[in-house]
Order: sequence, then C-alpha cells, then structure tokens
Amino acid sequence: MRLLIAALLATASILSPLQGFAQSSDVEATIQSVDVNDLSLTLDDGKTYKVPEEFNFEGLESGVKVLVFYTEVDGNRVVDDLEIIQ
Repeated sequence: MRLLIAALLATASILSPLQGFAQSSDVEATIQSVDVNDLSLTLDDGKTYKVPEEFNFEGLESGVKVLVFYTEVDGNRVVDDLEIIQ
C-alpha cells in the first residue's frame, strides 16, 4: 500500500508542472479591428485573439477599450471572457 501511495505522489509531482501551461491571463487594450468571419479580434498590443463561434460581437468595434481574459492554446490566444471598459 505504501508503494502505491508513493507511486501516486511521484506521478502527481511530475505532472503538476504541466498545469502551468494552461493558465489564463488578461490584457486591457483598445480594439484595432474585428473580423467576424475569422472569429478574431486584433488589439492595439498587436496581437490577435480568437473567439468561440457563439461569441457576441455586439458593441465591439475599432476604438473600443476592452479587458480580455484569454488562455493560450497551441500558440493562439483564445478569449475566455471580455468586458467593455467605459
């Protein structure tokens, strides 16, 4: 039984650094362009952020200041949440 617990703890400690690769980040910036066909936003930081298919683009246009919460997946920034800043 002790060997089983030791093996589980060793496996957990080896795999725990992998959790850090999927951390969410946020950025506050102004929208440069909106591409509804490509499902993406480009911000004034020069980076492009992908959005899900069901994303609502209402109120989003060039010049609008936003707070974007995103996760990096396969080198792409994928929007988890977005807030318009007044």
